[in-house]
Amino acid sequence: MFLFGYPHVPRMSTGVHDRLTASALYLRNGDEAVIFIATDLIFLGRAEVREARRRIAAQTGVAEAVIEITSTHTHSGPVMVDHVNNGSDSVVPKVDRGYLAFVVDRLAEAGAAAVRSAMPAEAGLVVADARGIGTNRHDPAGPADPSVPVLLVRSRHQPRLLACMVAYAMHTTVLHEDSTLISSDFPHFTRQYLRDRHLVPADCPILYHNGASGNQSPRHVTKANTFAEARRLGEMLGAAIEKVWPQVAFSSTLAVKVRSVLLPLDPRQLPSIAAAQAGEKQARHRLESLRQARAPRTEVRTAECDWFGAEEAVALAESSADGRLAHAIADCSPAEIHVVSLGSWRFVLWPGEFFVEYALAVKAADPRAFVITLANGELQGYIVTPEAVERGYYEGNNAVFAASNGQRVVDATLALLRTEN
Repeated sequence: MFLFGYPHVPRMSTGVHDRLTASALYLRNGDEAVIFIATDLIFLGRAEVREARRRIAAQTGVAEAVIEITSTHTHSGPVMVDHVNNGSDSVVPKVDRGYLAFVVDRLAEAGAAAVRSAMPAEAGLVVADARGIGTNRHDPAGPADPSVPVLLVRSRHQPRLLACMVAYAMHTTVLHEDSTLISSDFPHFTRQYLRDRHLVPADCPILYHNGASGNQSPRHVTKANTFAEARRLGEMLGAAIEKVWPQVAFSSTLAVKVRSVLLPLDPRQLPSIAAAQAGEKQARHRLESLRQARAPRTEVRTAECDWFGAEEAVALAESSADGRLAHAIADCSPAEIHVVSLGSWRFVLWPGEFFVEYALAVKAADPRAFVITLANGELQGYIVTPEAVERGYYEGNNAVFAASNGQRVVDATLALLRTEN
């Protein structure tokens, strides 16, 4: 299959390094319940999320509104959505509808199996520190969130771990376009580390969620884009989790509650086609200049991504002119904002890719809240900060929705959190 995530490269898979998984966790206390399903995919479209929810609800009786489906954002997996900003990239194929149907089948299977296998349990949460595994993509000293919530669930009546769930705000992009093996990237090695250290048994699901990683990347800490580096960073994360493992305090009385709101998103004001083309020319010239000057690898890569974004801005302007963009926006908006309470802890779920500043704003208001993104759908691009737009960053050129939506999502989230307190 075509491996999606890097433009202009005919990147067909030549094998499977590690299998992509859908891992599910079902929690219920009284009449309140939630199902988390974490997938090793770059993202999921809302249509697939809705269909998977519908099937799980039909099989289990669990309400569709409390089924949370996320993606790890691996760039070594298949195309999952036809993005309008890839419209000018002739290398990227259209999504394989047969594969999407296969994914929905597996999601429904995983969710229903989690409910069927439920047993009396207790759970506990602790926070690890993943500092050093990645940084802010644009400024290694810039905003970042190294905190990693770790939720453990074990049987109440026997010494058996039932599930492990973690969330970390970092792009899963150690592997680049020269890697042609299907893989979940460094999260695979985190899971393997936890199993090799006998912290998690082989049959225990490990759910990995992506935090607000829109401007977070391993770019400035990797020595190469290899599986050896993916292992090194994945094991670093595993070791950080292992360090706090003994601190987990389990409880069998954690309240479970899910609250949500739908927020219509404001589209971005796009440049004209001519203006976008001029921006692409300028970005390409800067990249060529840095290459000729033999600038540092990370600086060249950042400029290359900025050029990709400038190209995508042209594609967005063209899609706006011919009506394709309007259809894409309708598929993404309104955005689902969810808050899942487990005792005193909160998991906030947002669709799409958000800059970390927005998650940090939520945490500043409620230190017990952890943001998970790429949840229950995607947004055809990033939700960036106004500063990213001003500086012409790749993500700002790539975005379909206005930067102002970030604060609107934060405000809506804080309103939900206040109803929980």
